[in-house]
Amino acid sequence: MDLDFTTTERAFRDEVRAFLAEHLTDHLRAGTRATPTVFAEPDIGREWQRILHEKGWIGYNWPVRFGGTGWTPTQRYIFEKECAIADAPGLPVLGLKLLGPVIHHFGSPEQQAEYLPRILSAEHYWCQGFSEPGSGSDLASLKTRAVRDGDTYIVNGSKIWTTHAHFADHMFCLVRTDPDVKPQRGISFLLIDMAQPGVRVRPILGLAGDHEVNEVFLDDVIVPVHDRVGEEGQGWTIAKFLLENERGGSCHAPKLLADIARLREAAGHEPSGHEPSGHEPSGANGALIHDRLFAARLGRAELEAQALEMTELRILAEIAQGRPPGPQTSLVKLVASNLRQAIDGLAMETYGYAGLQLTTERPLYGNMSDEPIHNKAAQVAAPTYLNSRAWTIFGGSNEIQRMIIAKTVLDL
Repeated sequence: MDLDFTTTERAFRDEVRAFLAEHLTDHLRAGTRATPTVFAEPDIGREWQRILHEKGWIGYNWPVRFGGTGWTPTQRYIFEKECAIADAPGLPVLGLKLLGPVIHHFGSPEQQAEYLPRILSAEHYWCQGFSEPGSGSDLASLKTRAVRDGDTYIVNGSKIWTTHAHFADHMFCLVRTDPDVKPQRGISFLLIDMAQPGVRVRPILGLAGDHEVNEVFLDDVIVPVHDRVGEEGQGWTIAKFLLENERGGSCHAPKLLADIARLREAAGHEPSGHEPSGHEPSGANGALIHDRLFAARLGRAELEAQALEMTELRILAEIAQGRPPGPQTSLVKLVASNLRQAIDGLAMETYGYAGLQLTTERPLYGNMSDEPIHNKAAQVAAPTYLNSRAWTIFGGSNEIQRMIIAKTVLDL
């Protein structure tokens, strides 16, 4: 596989850089740098989405016939990498990268016409109703019931760890439509309007005080049959398709490498708590980057992120040949999750006591946010570290990923 960019791809990279320089405003960049959670707050995420939509660049992983850009996998990777380097806000991934491909692939023409344009334009904001109390990574055991009544389903049950449900106006949801068959065969995939009686959202506050996830209670919620995606009982197949996109449809390495580069720069002037091992002192004990143990850990993280980048590029090459991402996406998810936590741990070490500031008010940007004790990066370090504990759980826990790798990749 040739990993060098072609002349056309380098020209595209330059075009992306020029666009970011002109349209990615300072307050969007500052908001991104001050976001400690996995998902950007909707105020900056949707603003950036609308800017990209106006440019025609928002559906960059969608087919052209549904409003996509027609970019190659390499162009998509270049775009995500340049956005990571430039501190662009994260886009609303649940609609754009998870539900969108599902509706492309499994949705009816009516669903495609109804929902896809509104996902692209940011008119609709989606959340994901998969996990339940007692049914986290074991989705086959879910208990939320949908009973058909003529042209509607009546849905009862609850969902948990539902990211941004307090912002969402719609939810894509796995429900049990047949309790008498094999668990995986009795599940269907519904699209639920959140603005109706019977839908109740209760917040769950994270370790850092973040309100990112929620419980969602569904009491006699009515869903038209025409808002079922695919056939009844096809939900498990659709969920596997969606989870492959969640685990491997995004490019994690660019963001990880960008964060490592920022840490390396910060460690060049943050003081070390150990005796210096270099020749460029900064502070009483020299700059942290000259601490050999810290430098070795940072270097190892960078090497692992570069190896992850190569794996993601190989997956993109497979996609470019028309092949699905496949179970190797579990490798990407596993490595990316562990790396994310390692990098956030290194950030805590970089800022030392200054990184212990834990402001629970959100957002950490704008005129109403607390002033940092040291600097903004230090202020965000602790809440980011605490929030990233979720990486090895969401999208299938590390244990689930290892099981998938053992069975489908290693054939054990």
